[in-house]
Amino acid sequence: MRRLFFAAVIFIAIGPVPGTVQRFPVDDPSQRAAARPLVFAAAARGAMRYVRGWRLVSPNSRFGGFSALARTGAGQFQLIGDNGYRTRLTIDPRGAVSDVDIRPLPTPDGRPATKAMADAEALAIDPVSGKGWIALEGINQIWRLDRDLGAIESCRRLPAPRWPANRGAEAMARLADGRTVVFSEDADDDPRGREALLYAGDPAAPGPAPIRFFYDSRGKGLVSDAAALPDGRLLIVHRRLGFNPVFTTIIAVADPAAITSEAVLRSRTIGRVPRPLAENYEGAAVTVERGQTYLWLVADDNFNRWQRSLLLQFELVDLPPTATPTERVTGSKKAAR
Repeated sequence: MRRLFFAAVIFIAIGPVPGTVQRFPVDDPSQRAAARPLVFAAAARGAMRYVRGWRLVSPNSRFGGFSALARTGAGQFQLIGDNGYRTRLTIDPRGAVSDVDIRPLPTPDGRPATKAMADAEALAIDPVSGKGWIALEGINQIWRLDRDLGAIESCRRLPAPRWPANRGAEAMARLADGRTVVFSEDADDDPRGREALLYAGDPAAPGPAPIRFFYDSRGKGLVSDAAALPDGRLLIVHRRLGFNPVFTTIIAVADPAAITSEAVLRSRTIGRVPRPLAENYEGAAVTVERGQTYLWLVADDNFNRWQRSLLLQFELVDLPPTATPTERVTGSKKAAR
């Protein structure tokens, strides 16, 4: 019953339902976009300090539905929509948008993707090669793309048993040592947590089977994205549904050193998106600039009129320290009791 209740809440929240009319009744391929500054004076407290944000808009009928985000350079962003389109744009310090490029992601056979094949939910970019990995929830696969995200270099199906099409691969982070973590949104109704995978290498190339573990997100909601922090830990974005506000976004950190086969990974909350900026945040990226660490979040508007494509920047400060090996072992023993 509880699962049915939350399924109904999700359906109402992300539509389409009567009263949530979809945008773009006429197809428009315009390669234009704008960033409207958000006026929000946040208090300087906690580990997440709001820096700035914009509402992204475009007449292009494929613009929106952003489920993944990468910051590829100064002011340069790569946005992936769950409709199978990617948007590349640059935002200068004044908020002016340039270099807009909106086009479909490639497909294995070169034909336009169906909705199931196009459901890209996560993106990881290698900072050296520029190659990208995308996780596709509908077809249970991970693809490696070239630097321009214009050609598929390798594909690999996630291991059996298959994750549910609407509750599968939702978040992905590539660690500095080349390992890749993939979180399901709500796969495997296991009391230990939601199923997740740790790949020793390229998750899109043939190789050893990934390590299966479980992520305990109790009290935080379901995972919507993840990113690697400079200290090697994982930053995990959670989406919790309610009524006022509909979306609550909770940010936590976890140590991948605690991941072993069939183990339970836990995280520590460091903050949440302020209530006035509440939206359906599904894409995250972490950058380091002039010695400061920043978190970028993008919201999925689901192509609904009542939702917004927001892009936010937070400075991460005073993060909790990394647990020592002894503390990790002690914590695992307590959790097993």
